[in-house]
Amino acid sequence: MLKALKINSGRLSFLLAILVWLALLFVDLVRVFGIVNELESGIREEFTWILEILFFLSVYSFYNYTINKGNQINFLGLIWRAASTGIFASGFALLVTFFYSSLGDTKLANEPFLKNFFYHINFALTSIFLISVTLLWKNLILYQKNKRVVKQWQAFEFILLISMVFIFFNQNTLDYSFLFGMVILIGFGIILSVNLKWIPYLTFKEKWKSLLFLAIIIISCGYLFFQLRNYTDRSVYMVNLTDNLFLIALFSFIFTYAVFAFLVTLFNLPTSSVFEQKLTEALSFQRLSQSIQPDENEEKVLDILMDSCMSASFSDAAWLELNGKIIESDSNLQARLIDKNTKEEVANLIEQNKASRDFPEDEISHEIEPIPLRLVHPKFESALLVPLILNRTVIGRMVLLKEVKDGFNKEMISIITTFVRQASISVENHRLLNQAIRNERYQEELKIAQRVQKALLPENLDHNEHFDICAFSNTADEVGGDYYDTYQLDENRFVLIIGDVSGKGTSAAFHMSQMKGIFQSLIQLDLSPAAFMVKANAALSKCLERNHFITASIFILDTSKKSICHARAGHVPTLYFDTKTSHSEYLGIEGLGLGILRNKQYSNHVEEKTFHYSDGDTLVLFTDGIVEAKNEKSQQFGYERIRNLLEVYHGLGPEEIQQKIIQSLHGFVGGDGLIDDDYSMMVVKFKK
Repeated sequence: MLKALKINSGRLSFLLAILVWLALLFVDLVRVFGIVNELESGIREEFTWILEILFFLSVYSFYNYTINKGNQINFLGLIWRAASTGIFASGFALLVTFFYSSLGDTKLANEPFLKNFFYHINFALTSIFLISVTLLWKNLILYQKNKRVVKQWQAFEFILLISMVFIFFNQNTLDYSFLFGMVILIGFGIILSVNLKWIPYLTFKEKWKSLLFLAIIIISCGYLFFQLRNYTDRSVYMVNLTDNLFLIALFSFIFTYAVFAFLVTLFNLPTSSVFEQKLTEALSFQRLSQSIQPDENEEKVLDILMDSCMSASFSDAAWLELNGKIIESDSNLQARLIDKNTKEEVANLIEQNKASRDFPEDEISHEIEPIPLRLVHPKFESALLVPLILNRTVIGRMVLLKEVKDGFNKEMISIITTFVRQASISVENHRLLNQAIRNERYQEELKIAQRVQKALLPENLDHNEHFDICAFSNTADEVGGDYYDTYQLDENRFVLIIGDVSGKGTSAAFHMSQMKGIFQSLIQLDLSPAAFMVKANAALSKCLERNHFITASIFILDTSKKSICHARAGHVPTLYFDTKTSHSEYLGIEGLGLGILRNKQYSNHVEEKTFHYSDGDTLVLFTDGIVEAKNEKSQQFGYERIRNLLEVYHGLGPEEIQQKIIQSLHGFVGGDGLIDDDYSMMVVKFKK
């Protein structure tokens, strides 16, 4: 049997473009022959216009196929592809110009057929450059696309299609309709040119390369446009192809987007290192979360902690001091980039400092921040003493050194503190697990783990005078996987998060601690809720088992604007009471759980919405343990009961609302009934 013919649309459109261009060249040369010899060629000017439009469409189809063939977007590759096309088109135009300048005023230099032949080649290369770069810009504009941007691009493409046939209406003349069409197309091009979300993802080196490539594109675009304007002399070029609204619009769009991208990339150069540093910090959190395994020791965590802290603070040297009676190790010193003699010199200077003498030992009753010191030393001029605290017990300290004065700023100290806390959690979890294995006392280990998990949940929830907040969590077993937290971004903005790890017991609690570490890391990047979910999914995908996932809801409250920005990752919907309507409803927003889809397609499954609240409105966040709690008849507590309770008790404070819902839950389940799953709740009420 004969196999079905498989048509390659890319090759077909490429072949069609060549054939149409040859037909256009032949037809126009025949017309030129008729004009030169004052003969009637019999070929109407409209036939040339039809072939020109067919050439545009076939080139567009070919590049649309080849550019979209790749699954992943390589930003630098796309820009270089555009630049190389511009170099080729401009290079040929320069060669033609040099060729005619070398001919001087000879007969060959005034040959109309030769000039129009080169004119058609320049027209083809210019059209290829403009169409291919437009489609390359399309891929950059639609990176992290939304519905609004897609519709804008579709409208722009539709207007471009109309501009191809516009020549049949204005008969290739510069009139008011031509100028009106140009204004519309230029306006659309400027609107689309502000979509530059891909630039922050370039590294510092890639940004320098992109600046070079964008400069080449801008120069090529300007030179080709200058050449195009030289082709308007009807006495030399008897067939006009380039006074075309479609081509002029593409010139404008390509030049505008290239200039915007060049300027934004240039202004983003100073912040490139900050973005890369934040990404490194997030990866360090992930490494710390994954560092402890049952069959490994604490040395690995301390090594990763040392490297992470040095990277975050750009330290020139460091060492770690551990209390031998607490840490069972063959050595109580781990050093980086410092010899023994220098270490002793610096250690003596540190001990002479009053702040160092006040450094706590053994048990503590409150959190201790790292202590920055100034040193008078030939090499090192500043130091940072970082306490290592495990279960409110100081187990040692890490000393970071820099060769400049006051080398440790507030942001560095904050991220180092978070690193140390995450490492302490990992070390403590490891010790608890080893203790359970050695003593064969599983129940005792669970009780200790329960205390650890409770320590992970915040004792004080961040808020200001514009709203009140309270939270509650209870586990079905000794430990669970529910998680909530808050973070204050600035004076008026606050982040709230609630999450639920799939499963129960110690594995869920451990993944909960990983979620806390990732939250504390990423939230300092000041991400939007949707961006946070995408980055959290990428981090969790590398540390969660394949059969585990985490649901979460995150909110950013702006009390100055009275706005709430919300994203949800598979979590139960949040209940919202509106005082204006005296009605409560669940926020309708979609989202996929973290760790379910472990590739870059996850960003397509995240939705973000922003709405405004009024004074007296109430938010109730909870986990599915409340909704799915069953009574003796196997009936679920359900969403409707929670909604009705909020409408009845919305006038109370957040603590009273929470108590009423929990009391109703226990009353529904029954006095002896057990709730099978972990359940947590967070209530936010905006003050009048």
